[in-house]
Amino acid sequence: HIVPERFPAYPGKGRDVPWPSMADAHACHKHVMLSGKIYRTVSDGCWSVPRRIEDMGAMRITRQAISPMPELLSYWLPLDDARSLIRYLNDTIATMLGEAPERFVGLGAVPLQDVDAAIRELEYCRKLGFAGVEIASHVNGTSIGDARFEPFFAAAEAMGAAIFVHALRPAGQERIVGPFSEQAVCFPGDIGLACASLITGGIGARHPRLRIAFSHGGGVMSILLARLVHAWNVLPKAKEALPESPAVTAKRFYYDELVFDPAAVRYVIAAFGASQIMVGSDYPFALGDPQPVKTLEASLLDAATLAAISSGNARRFLAL
Repeated sequence: HIVPERFPAYPGKGRDVPWPSMADAHACHKHVMLSGKIYRTVSDGCWSVPRRIEDMGAMRITRQAISPMPELLSYWLPLDDARSLIRYLNDTIATMLGEAPERFVGLGAVPLQDVDAAIRELEYCRKLGFAGVEIASHVNGTSIGDARFEPFFAAAEAMGAAIFVHALRPAGQERIVGPFSEQAVCFPGDIGLACASLITGGIGARHPRLRIAFSHGGGVMSILLARLVHAWNVLPKAKEALPESPAVTAKRFYYDELVFDPAAVRYVIAAFGASQIMVGSDYPFALGDPQPVKTLEASLLDAATLAAISSGNARRFLAL
């Protein structure tokens, strides 16, 4: 993920708008500030291309897809404010790509709280040369599989744009017990809900050429999929609603393998197919995998599968 080193001053007229800013922290780090409070402290790997490339070397990563820190997607902002912020994010990513075009692939942002505006910004991202965009697992509580978002996915399919879905402000965080964060406890459930909504709402089946990927190994979807298939087989209304088995749709989607454990990596591969899995890192955040290639290699895969997950599948997803 990326975070700009600085943000422009708030351009709007609203009050108490959570427009981001940056404040100095300790060496090589800054605080991301929202509504006057520290949201997260981030390292200079978020904005420094030389630092990112140095870290990629240590991680054995040759090329990296870069996208905004999900909180910056800002679906809760008034539309004019969101468009200004998202355009700034996309231009920041374009600048980073320009510094090392052979090392990075761009995944921008869109104001998905307004579908027409999101489609226009997706067109802008494509003009910048981005492979596609990152979106969140829901838009202010509405599943991305809701029919109101289908025109956006249809446009992405027509443009050949890749869509990367990342968990954000997940369901269930009010039920967390103890010091663990929402990212640790609730992200897998929320990304699974997002994936399921695109299956059960039929968008995935109606747009078979849509290239869409899910973070965190698809979260709970690897476990949930068999249950969805069973329901589709035994519930007449489910079978009437969907023209194909949920497994067929799910196995067209893409997933990263950011599940931290070799056995879990193998399970994700078994659930969705080796051709649909890509390396994920969540760089440069603390809950990411600092050595994703090592985790993949520890999963005891054959050479062809290792090559596909290390490079080939991502190239196909990103249309490189």
